[in-house]
Amino acid sequence: MVKQILMICLGNICRSPIAEAVMVDTISKAGLSNEWKVDSAAIGGWHVGNSPDQRALSTMKKHGLPYKNKARQITSKDFNEFDYIFGMDDENMSDLESRAPAGSKAKLLMLGNFGLEKSDRIIEDPYYQRGDAGFEKAYQQCVVACDAFLKDAVANKL
Repeated sequence: MVKQILMICLGNICRSPIAEAVMVDTISKAGLSNEWKVDSAAIGGWHVGNSPDQRALSTMKKHGLPYKNKARQITSKDFNEFDYIFGMDDENMSDLESRAPAGSKAKLLMLGNFGLEKSDRIIEDPYYQRGDAGFEKAYQQCVVACDAFLKDAVANKL
């Protein structure tokens, strides 16, 4: 049975597309592509239909991660379609918890709680920053967290 992951951030143009691409790559490198499906979405609807921020696309391209998806907003159906929904920060988690329909199947998890130090568990939000440094930091955090989650999921048959 295929497990499904949904990466969430505020607008689905910076952190969650990077997290999605990193998780797809992590799964592929582990030889588990037939066992997992990954997508991303936004809390808010401001950027629906748009490509990710150019700096996010540039960061993904720099690391050899292809990306073609467009921003979309999370729906109530997602909470029962996906097994895991990952937020990037405490505000995302609060929004997800308040939107989750009663009895939905998705486990709501903060991505940075996997493999990162407690002081670095908030995935960097680079949207209002100048340049690419914040996008690179978010990418590096996602690499560590996605790898740690997948190892945990495989070891514990999550």
